[in-house]
Amino acid sequence: MTQVLCGQVLAFEGSPFDGDPTEAARLHEAVALDGGKITGVGTRAQMLELAPDAQVTDYGNRLIMAGFVDAHVHYPQTAIIASWGKRLLDWLNSYTFPEEMKFGDPDYAGMIAERYLDLVLANGTTSVCSYCTVHAQSVDAFMSAAQGRGMRAVAGKSTMNRNAPEGLCDTVASAQADNQALIDRWHGVDRLSYAITPRFSPTSTPEQLEMLGALWAANPTCLMQTHLSEQTDEVAWVKSLFPEARDYLDTYEAYGLLGPGAVYGHAIYLEPRERDRLKEVDASLVHCPTSNTFIGSGLFDMAGLMAEGQRIGLATDTGGGSSFSMLRTMAAAYEIGQLKGTPLHAAQLLWLATVGSAQSLRMDDKIGNLAPGMEADIVVLDLHATPAIAQRAERASDLWEAVFPTIMMGDDRSVHAVWVNGALATG
Repeated sequence: MTQVLCGQVLAFEGSPFDGDPTEAARLHEAVALDGGKITGVGTRAQMLELAPDAQVTDYGNRLIMAGFVDAHVHYPQTAIIASWGKRLLDWLNSYTFPEEMKFGDPDYAGMIAERYLDLVLANGTTSVCSYCTVHAQSVDAFMSAAQGRGMRAVAGKSTMNRNAPEGLCDTVASAQADNQALIDRWHGVDRLSYAITPRFSPTSTPEQLEMLGALWAANPTCLMQTHLSEQTDEVAWVKSLFPEARDYLDTYEAYGLLGPGAVYGHAIYLEPRERDRLKEVDASLVHCPTSNTFIGSGLFDMAGLMAEGQRIGLATDTGGGSSFSMLRTMAAAYEIGQLKGTPLHAAQLLWLATVGSAQSLRMDDKIGNLAPGMEADIVVLDLHATPAIAQRAERASDLWEAVFPTIMMGDDRSVHAVWVNGALATG
């Protein structure tokens, strides 16, 4: 049955980073859904004329928009989120690697995958791109859980054969076999996609990186996700491990791991050559603000990279990131922008969490916006969810002033309802 959702329906018609941010979006009265797709956006009367027998849900003055798209997460780190104060490399050894050892148990992997997706849906996130552990069953667990919820999701097996515990290392041959089997099993099934996933260049030998580059060339519709220039000591370590490389990016480029469809998390300490090459090949960068502040990594150059025309998404980076909420992530992105002297407008923050992240995953023809033909993933936000937010929103003179308190102070209480693939998931 066709559904018509009524309220303040937000749809982007352009990028708020191009010119006046307030001109990039339009407010409508209703959106129509049928068969898992958006069939129309416009006035209530127009949508009811389009589908006179539709089931109508009236959300009043709540904000209806595309579900959030989280472009860089580690679902296996769900249980260790908010672990106390370590730098990146210490954090990996102290918290991440011991936790990831547990994912050799399919039951444990399945439990965490179910928990993680329940948490993000409660926070209005309808699509995610996740790293899994070295264990193939960790990918199976995540894909099965996402498939069961009808979600559009991307995931890949973290591939490592050095500088990690023995129980988390594979080999060149086993990694090739595991990755290809997982691609064959999951890539393109329902709303699922696979990402070839070297964790980062320090945890793979040149031989393994070369194999992964060849695997990506043989499976070009897959994404390739990894980490790039997150912390200064990490960058120095990479230089010591790859003395012949021109820079950090070159440790991927030399092995065929740079190109369209490459998604690099963090990208804080980029050299001029790296920025030029990333733009030239149209690769994607993903800003992870709560992680960058929580682990003390640094400040992402959103304004400079956007001015260069880089393809940029936004992510929680669970569990180095300290929240499952894309609202909290937007707030952190705003705060980092303030520290850089370039605060982001509310329209830019909402765009990054939807269209921008979808573009970074090469999925903006499917998710991240409300327009006919797009997949019907929707979040409904209550802009008066708490007394603190409500008293500020009541003084607003326009939509952007009304939504900004929810961006800065909102959490799962602000998420009134979530629709996934045209079906009500929460609310």
